[in-house]
Amino acid sequence: MSGQPQGEGRLAENILYFARALREAGLPVGPGAVLDALAAVETAGIGGREDFRAVLHAVFVKKREQLIIFDQAFDIFWKRRGFMEKLIALMSPVAPNAPQSNPKAGSTRVQDALLKRPPPKEKPREELTLDTRFTVSEQEVLQRKDFAQMSAEEMARAFAAIARLRLPQDAVLTRRLNADRHGKLIDPRATFRHSMRAGGAVIDLAFRSRASRVSPLVVLCDISGSMSDYTRVFLHFLHVLTDRRKHVHTFLFGTRLTNVTRALRTRDIDEALAQCSAGVADWAGGTRIGATLHEFNRVWSRRVLGQGAMVILFTDGLEREGVDQLGREMERLHKSCRRLVWVNPLLRYDAFQAKASGLRAMLPHVDEFRPIHNLASMADLVAGLSADHATARAHDPKKWLKAAA
Repeated sequence: MSGQPQGEGRLAENILYFARALREAGLPVGPGAVLDALAAVETAGIGGREDFRAVLHAVFVKKREQLIIFDQAFDIFWKRRGFMEKLIALMSPVAPNAPQSNPKAGSTRVQDALLKRPPPKEKPREELTLDTRFTVSEQEVLQRKDFAQMSAEEMARAFAAIARLRLPQDAVLTRRLNADRHGKLIDPRATFRHSMRAGGAVIDLAFRSRASRVSPLVVLCDISGSMSDYTRVFLHFLHVLTDRRKHVHTFLFGTRLTNVTRALRTRDIDEALAQCSAGVADWAGGTRIGATLHEFNRVWSRRVLGQGAMVILFTDGLEREGVDQLGREMERLHKSCRRLVWVNPLLRYDAFQAKASGLRAMLPHVDEFRPIHNLASMADLVAGLSADHATARAHDPKKWLKAAA
């Protein structure tokens, strides 16, 4: 940059526009970061595209989960050739018969940031009376929209909706008895003790009932690359769950197992996710479900699966190696907990079938098989955490095994 004549070159201006796009996409980029980026580029020089990307990455990316947004924005904004063709293609209508695939994580937010236009000026219009009985409200659309297809604004509204979820306590009865004047069981010892106060002339019956206790909740969350579109949203849900419910233990796994329970107890969600990212070395990488479940059963099961614990397993179940070990570890996990619920984002597809070997090895050992890809499915999961939930039979995994057979 120092060799450019004064007044020529627009690299600094483009870096400013790129920082604005990142801020619109959800990254906390301020004026100070822009100045740091300009100083870093001027100091390091521009040796190539990868060097330039590394300099901007070091300045703008502060957390691991921000890397997906940065990569999408950098590939679109700093593309050498075809940048205008890319923008035109994004704004052009898509043919109805063209094959469509789910967008990559963060791509919708990046496109909204790069193609954001100022709102049009309102013009006086004539009053119109519309019949909206058969229209769909915006809130209902948000409830049914896939997390991977949400924009930055919709994702913020989804996080706010997750924070408003009402979580059941899932209280279960124990064999312990507590004093209860409205109970149905007579307490002989307390009855004799009370009658001695009046010299035995009056017998005042004392009653007791079975005590209830909130069972522990253990969550095993897959953070491999195939789950990256939904991991951050599910971690927001786990943060709310940890804050409002007692005895919640969270483990993240990809190629190894990491306990992030203490990190999710942090009140600030951004700080909690930053601590999770710092403590996890295999984020958005491969997956070894059988090996990580073996480690959990061997090291952690006796510590966290007592007192009738319920386990939520968040993974797509796409395991290629060690299927026999996966089946054994799932069976052991199922026998160690009171209830095992498997939530899988692949159930968002209507044509989903449990034909993969990993899926068929895991399904016989779970109590419920639920989708987890939008707010509606997440609200259904919250209702399903109750011990007396009536719709548990609708998520019976046996029907998926019969359909695949």
